[in-house]
Amino acid sequence: MRHADNKLETELKRGIFQIAVLSLLEEPRYGYQIGRVLADYGLAVEEGTLYPLLRRMEEQGLLESWWLTEQARPRKYYRTTADGKDCLRVLVETWSRVDGALRRILQASGGGEQVPPAAPGPGPVAEAGGGGAVDGD
Repeated sequence: MRHADNKLETELKRGIFQIAVLSLLEEPRYGYQIGRVLADYGLAVEEGTLYPLLRRMEEQGLLESWWLTEQARPRKYYRTTADGKDCLRVLVETWSRVDGALRRILQASGGGEQVPPAAPGPGPVAEAGGGGAVDGD
């Protein structure tokens, strides 16, 4: 893949990570755990991309966080806020419209043979981390 293609893929995935993180954090998780779950679903992400994303989303009021220090290693947990849940709903609706429109455009223009069918229902991919990491910086 050419460098420009790689940058385009990174930009696309950056928005996808926001949707995935908002969805995953409807239940509290700590940073490393978030990265592992994303990788299990085929959306591996570099720590240098994930932690700045979590900070930005918290600054935007989409996530809340707190430290648990009772364990041997202190961990910062994150959870989606009410505003984050509203944002997730809007982003999922938008994603659905865009996905459908792009599939129709690609199929009508002859690029449809390159379009995989819509993904099956929820669940991690068989191979953990099967998607390769993306550095969003």
